[in-house]
Amino acid sequence: MVQTPFNKAMSELLQGEHRERWITISSDEYERMESTIEVLSDNELLKQIYESREDYCLGRFKKLSELMDG
Repeated sequence: MVQTPFNKAMSELLQGEHRERWITISSDEYERMESTIEVLSDNELLKQIYESREDYCLGRFKKLSELMDG
């Protein structure tokens, strides 16, 4: 897993090493956080995201209109 400040904080929180007061969040927010953690924990997916961003920045993509025209 890529070690980011967010990952470190979430790891500490999940392992009970937090020093902050408890907060209450909605179930929707919890599910979004859970999904984010899942993505950040998937090294293969992070690699694909990085490569896709690199392709976009280098112009290695086709516009939807180009694909629709055939």
